Amino acid sequence: MNTTTAADTAKVTVATIRDWARRGVIAATKVAGRWVINTASLAHRIAIGARRLARKARTLPLTADSIKAIGGNEWIRGNYHRIYLNEWAEFAGIEVTRFNTGYISSASLGGRGIANGRAHGLLSAVSKVYFDVTDGRLYVQHHGASAYDVRYLNGERDQVNLVARISAGVRAAVAAL
Repeated sequence: MNTTTAADTAKVTVATIRDWARRGVIAATKVAGRWVINTASLAHRIAIGARRLARKARTLPLTADSIKAIGGNEWIRGNYHRIYLNEWAEFAGIEVTRFNTGYISSASLGGRGIANGRAHGLLSAVSKVYFDVTDGRLYVQHHGASAYDVRYLNGERDQVNLVARISAGVRAAVAAL
């Protein structure tokens, strides 16, 4: 099949088909200076794209019921209707073990060990995480900037955007319901 037919089939531009052929995304050979596209390979690439679109479409909007289902606690007072996520650190990927005194004995962020003091700083940086039922938005109240420096055990420095990590974790938990 030629590039024009392949582009029509895949609903992309001819330039995209040529790029896929050059990079080996689809099986193709050049005959007399023109790309000949393997039909089965193109069909496989189209199927991959369809699965990606389906995965994106699966993301559910946040609702009061979905937030409660992942562990939220409902609070109503006057005109305020919120669902608080008290265990927000789990959604951010922060894992902490504690001594009997309450002090942190070990901590990790996204599966990588971090210093106990850094973990304490991350945990104390966020005061509240809640879903406002009236406007349908997730709120993360934090002190200062939303990005924090963390030094991992091997000496690497990394910036951690807690607001983005919490939001992504909550959305992933809702999508997994």
